[in-house]
Amino acid sequence: MRELTPIFDYFVVATGTSRRQLHAMSEDIDHKLEDDLNDQRSGIEGYRESRWILLDYGTVVIHLFDPEMRKFYALEDLWAGAQHVALPAEIERLQNEG
Repeated sequence: MRELTPIFDYFVVATGTSRRQLHAMSEDIDHKLEDDLNDQRSGIEGYRESRWILLDYGTVVIHLFDPEMRKFYALEDLWAGAQHVALPAEIERLQNEG
């Protein structure tokens, strides 16, 4: 994203199918980044409503959507000019299982 905005370097978009799943995704991401990588979250939005949760880690911004909100906001289209970064094999494997 560096070529498109000075605000953040990476932008992650994911979809969860229920409020419970979105909460679990948010908490797992938080634990991984904070506990394992010592990266502190600077903000979180939408956790209570759980239709679009935004996790802000400064250089990385993570958007967790329910399917309806992801389709409505279509952030992938808005930032379509950004360079795509391949996911590590472990993450791809987990996505394919789900």
